[in-house]
Amino acid sequence: MKQKIVLIIAILMGLLAFVLTHSYLKAERAKLLRGYQKVIVLVAKADLPAGTLLTLEDLAKKAVFKSAVGGNIFLPENLGRLENKKLLYPLKRGEPVWWSHVDLPQGNRRGLAPKIRIGMRAISISVSGEKAVSGLVQPNDRVDILGTFTMPSREVAGEEETVTFTLLQDVSVLATGDQLANEDFGSTRGSRARGYSTVTMEVTMEEAEVLVFAQTVKGDLTLSLRNPDDVIFKEDLPEINFSGMQSKLETLNIDRQRVVRKKTINSNQ
Repeated sequence: MKQKIVLIIAILMGLLAFVLTHSYLKAERAKLLRGYQKVIVLVAKADLPAGTLLTLEDLAKKAVFKSAVGGNIFLPENLGRLENKKLLYPLKRGEPVWWSHVDLPQGNRRGLAPKIRIGMRAISISVSGEKAVSGLVQPNDRVDILGTFTMPSREVAGEEETVTFTLLQDVSVLATGDQLANEDFGSTRGSRARGYSTVTMEVTMEEAEVLVFAQTVKGDLTLSLRNPDDVIFKEDLPEINFSGMQSKLETLNIDRQRVVRKKTINSNQ
């Protein structure tokens, strides 16, 4: 009898733990998605090779996070502009159709200004080579912007220290050099022969001030490329100096193994 009672209690506790865990995960998911508005865009209904002349049957609608596509995407109201247009690049099933994927007539290319969303601003920063992920950052990509500065030390009076921190997260790239997001650059995108020394971002007016100031004080800016489906915003990212880096390396490496690599860490080591 006693064993049955213990078994029943164990089962009830297990069910309670399951309910609490489910509620917690549901709340965390809601928190993560809060504030991310979805928008309907046009996607490939099936795998489409480069050179395909698009028909209405080749396209479907799909809901995606608006922050993941910005204004550089075809919406359902643009469906007529895609019919009988040639694909410059292959598309996988369900992949959104970007303006850069389609060979549009010259009359549709009107420079950068019409591509900037109302209330936003375009600003260019000097960044190239390894600072732009070895030049692999392209129009339509989304990046984080990190800055490294030399400033008076907060710990030792009269001395300077080098500090790195994240300035902006999840920023849309409008152009690299003179290569625009919504234009036909098929002849140069794949070859990588066309280098650039500036990257143009879509930012708010306040963010533009931050970037201008960062460059004015000789900040060293670096771009960190994001997956197009990654819309996560991380709060309270710390700034890093030499002593801070030393103190955090062990924790960062343990977290990498546990969270990124899913490994079990032996706490006795």
